[in-house]
Parts: sequence; C-alpha cells; structure tokens
Amino acid sequence: MRQAWRWFGPNAGVPLDAVRQAGATDIVSALHEVPIGQAWTTQQVAARKALIEDTPAGRTPLVWSVVESIPVPDAVKRQGKAAKADIEAWIASLEAVAENGIRIICFNFMPVVDWTRTDLDYELPTGATAMRFDQDRFAAFDLHILERKGAEADYSQEDRARARATFEAMDDGDVAALVTNIASALPGSTTEPLTIPQFRDRLELYDGIDAGMVQRHLAEFLAAVAPAAEARGVRLALHPDDPPRPLFGLPRVASTAGDYAALFDAVPSPAVGMCFCTGSLGVRADNDLPAIARRFAARIPFVHLRATRREGDGRSFHEAAHLEGDVNMVAVLRELLAEDRRRAPHDTIVFRPDHGHRMLDDLTKKVHPGYPAIGRLRGLAELRGIIHALDAGA
Repeated sequence: MRQAWRWFGPNAGVPLDAVRQAGATDIVSALHEVPIGQAWTTQQVAARKALIEDTPAGRTPLVWSVVESIPVPDAVKRQGKAAKADIEAWIASLEAVAENGIRIICFNFMPVVDWTRTDLDYELPTGATAMRFDQDRFAAFDLHILERKGAEADYSQEDRARARATFEAMDDGDVAALVTNIASALPGSTTEPLTIPQFRDRLELYDGIDAGMVQRHLAEFLAAVAPAAEARGVRLALHPDDPPRPLFGLPRVASTAGDYAALFDAVPSPAVGMCFCTGSLGVRADNDLPAIARRFAARIPFVHLRATRREGDGRSFHEAAHLEGDVNMVAVLRELLAEDRRRAPHDTIVFRPDHGHRMLDDLTKKVHPGYPAIGRLRGLAELRGIIHALDAGA
C-alpha cells in the first residue's frame, strides 16, 4: 500500500518537505482554485504536477497519484444525465488528469453540502482539539438559524426541545461560528459556500427529489463518464457521505454497503469504485467496516483511514485518534493488505491518514480544519506501525 498525504497547495501552510518528513511518498491534491463546473486544462494539471514532482536535488521524490476531488456540480445531482454541459466539463477534467498520468480520481455525490461538522476545535481531555458533529447544535442550526421549511418533521419533540435550549444559549459569536462551519464549505469541500438565503434557495431546488432519483442521477453520471475513464485507465473512487445519513431533508446515497452494491450493479464498469473512508462509514454502527472492505476489495483504489467516536446520543460524534474510536483499524488494514498483495505493483492501494487532531505547535498556528500537519503525522505513523506488524505476521 502506498502512503499518501493530502496537500492543498503551496499556500496551505504544510510544505512538501513536511510531507517527505512524515514518510509519505504519494500526494493527494486537486485544483481547488478552479471554480466548480469549470473544466480543468491539461496545462493547469501539468503545472500542479510539476510543483509536486520536480524534486529538488537531494530530496525524496513525491508522486501525485490521486486527484481529490473533481467537484460534481449540483445540477448533476438534481438532473442526472440532463446536465450535459456539466458532465462534459467533468469528462474534460478527467481527460486532463489522465493526460498527466494520474490514474485515481476521488469524488463525492453529496447534495448542497459536503462533509459537515458543527465544531472545528472541540477540546479533548489531552488539550488537543478535534472536529465534532453535535446533533443538538446541528438541529439548532437547521430549526432556528436556517429555519428550513418542514424541518420540524425530521425531529422528535425531545430533539426540538434540546435544539431550542441549545440555540437560546448561543450568543451572536456562537451563531456566526456555526453558520461558518456548516454553510461556508470546509477545506477540500466540493460544494459552494452559501449564505443563509442561498442555502434556503438551494434546498428548494430539491423539492420532489427523493433518494431514488439521486441514486439514478449518480448512476447516469457514472454511466456517462465511465467510458472515458476506462479508455484512459482511470479509476473513479466515490467517497461516502459524511455523516452517512440524510441532512437538511436531503437524500444521501453513499452511506452503506447496500448503497455501493446497488451502484456497482447499476454501473458495472471496472472503472467505477469506492473511496473507502473508515471515518465516514464508521459513524454508522450498522456499517461493518472489515466486511465492507472484504466485500468490495477489488473496487477500492483509494482509502481514507481515520476513526470517529460515536457519542451517547448515537448521532453526535467526534474525530478520535487514528487507532481509537469505533473503527477496528487492525481488522480493516488486514483486509486491505490481503487485497493489496493480490495486485500488480502499478495497481497498489493508495491510502492517506484522514483528518487529525490539532496538537502541539499546531495549536498556535493557523491550520486547515481537519488537516493539521502534526496530527496527521501521528496518524500516519500509527497506521504505518500496524501495517509493518501485519506484514511481519503474514
């Protein structure tokens, strides 16, 4: 398995030498500066690739092996194959990536909002901080800040009472922070930052669109792009929903093993696979992660390894240390290594430590939420240790 690191570019605060020192060999990156829906050019991708791979004398080489992500425009999620111009632009971006020799593209299909957290610096007993999804704070945002039409039907009377108490305890700064965290697009997000009025308008576009329709639109999108991927030897890796359940009344269709099985049945192309994200899938207690890894092993080109800890209400969670939380990381890695040993050298699984605690010197620095250097360094070192131990016992 190839050890990778998500890198947000030269202005992200984590230099490539830090990646080398962490022990990673592969880079996961994207052209985040290109507007959603605009086709990437071969020249743009080549420039980023040169920045990563033109190795200074005496430095360890790095390889840009995964694009994460080419955003799928919201129109595709709402309209499927009818959003022809958006799909054609996405294929053009895929072609630009392939022309530069990059063979794995990660993407997601979450409507309106991408990965969602209510707290970006939840203090842990160690003094480090983690990202958190607090169900009561989320409900307070949905019911009392966004004031989503029909939201009350999604919450029990007890849920609504807790949300009201949570909201009433907030001051203006708390409200502004919650709006920023949920609506303003977190790092690496493939959805657009939204004001509250824009958020409401975007949700209204989904009136009458249920999970079955979004599933069909996902299948139509992949049926349209898979031939181009196959022809160029590109693997497409669908990231799970995060968290893996409906939000804001919107359907989410990549949350369970059943969701992925239905997709692979609908689009059997070998180019279509999954980004196996243990943190996202692990939020659901009914997701058996080692079993999912075993079932879809041949469909997994790219892996996010992190652990989440479900809290007492079963819906709130926070980012745990990589070998803690509710993910049996040893069992997951055992399945992934078994698959990796079956593969040709050019087709080995790429994995990266996903998210990380803000700790040590990073507590005093400006860092991308979820992507501080030191927390991910710790995570990668822990994962590498498990891999070495499993390899030694193979």
